[in-house]
Formats: sequence, structure tokens, C-alpha cells
Amino acid sequence: MGRWTLDSSPTFIAMDLMARLFSPYDLNPGGVNPLRDILAECVDFSRVANSPIKLFVTATNVRTGRGHVFRNGDLTPDVLLASACLPTLFQAIEIDGEAYWDGGFAGNPTITPLIRECASRDTILVPINPLERPGPPRGAREILDRVNEVSFNAVTLKELKMIALMRQVADPGTTEGALWAGMRVHMVGNPIMTELGYSSKLNAEWAFLSMLRDEGHRAAETFLAENADNLGKRSSIDLDRLLEGL
Repeated sequence: MGRWTLDSSPTFIAMDLMARLFSPYDLNPGGVNPLRDILAECVDFSRVANSPIKLFVTATNVRTGRGHVFRNGDLTPDVLLASACLPTLFQAIEIDGEAYWDGGFAGNPTITPLIRECASRDTILVPINPLERPGPPRGAREILDRVNEVSFNAVTLKELKMIALMRQVADPGTTEGALWAGMRVHMVGNPIMTELGYSSKLNAEWAFLSMLRDEGHRAAETFLAENADNLGKRSSIDLDRLLEGL
């Protein structure tokens, strides 16, 4: 019906109920994940390790609850699986004796390395969860969807608030202060995200993926048309607004 939702799919409903009654350790005791073999075969991790483009991948340490940032030379199939490990769907990924879940619980994304370890002073965020929705959710599924979005967005908003605060209090005469004071933040938003619920993230129809690609292109074109002049000069979002009400 063009809504791209799986909310009415018997398979999705059954999977959702099963995830509330049984853990991945019950349903998949061997921890089988075909994506591990695909990553090992299709990604040349040695090239990634030596790439001049810096890549930061976050996973959440289950024991400590803290985010761990993996850099180019650390990346393996297990690191990428850990960064996308939703605990209701997959067993925790063990790396060097520690268990990890999706990085979104602790850093979604982790912005600090972009400020302290990169030469660019512009950071462009592309959110995949809507920060705001019109009106409160009413249905049970809508409420759960919004709880999920708020939880994952909270980490990003906390880091953006920290950046806003550091910009106000950091001494621009110091090296560290100059890094924070000179940070410029931009965001490529797309209103279609408010039309998509949690179940759409499990939709692998080619038509749906093609629609997301086309919407992404349109969002990028709109962003550049409105903010191209801001790049390299100033933030295109008002970070200080995030400090209101604190």
C-alpha cells in the first residue's frame, strides 16, 4: 500500500513476539550469522587499515555499558557485526574477551573522534531516526517505536549538547579549545523518516531500498541548495538551542 511497513506482516509479528519470549541464545545457540562470511569475503580490511580516510566504528561494551571506538586498523568482520548487534536479534559479539552490542546504545554516532582526530572542522550528520515527530504516539506499536527512537537519539543529542557547551566555555587560545570552538555541525534531514516505523528497518524489498536511495539523493540536494554556503564557514544548525531548558 506504499507505506513500506511490516507491522501487519504475520512473519514480523511472530518474530517480534518470539524476541520478547526467547533470546538469540535460545533461538540461535550456535550464533550463526551469514553476514560474517559475506564481510570476510567482500571487504578488504587490509586496504581499510591503510586508507587515508579515517573510519570510526563504535560498539557498546556489554559489561561496562561504555562505547568502544574501533579505528581503521582494528576493523574485522566481528567488529562490524558488533557495531550492529541488536541484543534481541543477535548474540553479543565477543572481541578480545569482551562482549559487545550495537554502538548506538553508547555512541550514535560517537562524535568526539571527529573533532579530536580529524583535520576537517565540518561534521555532517545524516540521521536515520527522526529527532522529532508530530504529536504523541497512541498505538502500542507506535509507542514502542518512539521509545526506541528517543533512546537511540538521546546519545547523539547528549554529544551535540556537549559540543555546544564546550564551544561556550573552551578557551580558543588553547589547542583543545580551538578544536571545540571551531567545530561546525550540519544535519541532512529527511521528512520521510517520520513516515517510517521500526518494522520498515527489516524491509529488504528492492523497491523499498531504491526508494530510500532516491529520497537520500533528494535530501542531499536540498541540503546543498540551502546550506552549501555554510560549509567551511559556520554551522547550519543552532547548537545553542540544545542547551535551552537545562
